[in-house]
Amino acid sequence: MNSDVATGIPREDARHRSARRPWRALALQLLGPLTIVGGLVWAVAQPYRIVLLARDGSGFYDYLFQGPLLAMAVGLVFTFAIAPGLVEDLEETERHGSPS
Repeated sequence: MNSDVATGIPREDARHRSARRPWRALALQLLGPLTIVGGLVWAVAQPYRIVLLARDGSGFYDYLFQGPLLAMAVGLVFTFAIAPGLVEDLEETERHGSPS
């Protein structure tokens, strides 16, 4: 039997291992949603910080720059604008090894 023709059958666990996302990429992708949840918890825990609920002579600045809303906005920007590029670079680095 010629060894060029007869090859081994790939093991089942090797196929599943390549399909799983690395833990670093998963942790990176979870930073944005966790920030959004943190802003939401902050807004529920301290509702007096949200000026939209109590309009007592507040200006535009007070409506726009509120801690919990800013935290949720940062989480959204990170999730949709920053994290996809970072995850792509991380996966490329893990596939090809460290760049030198």
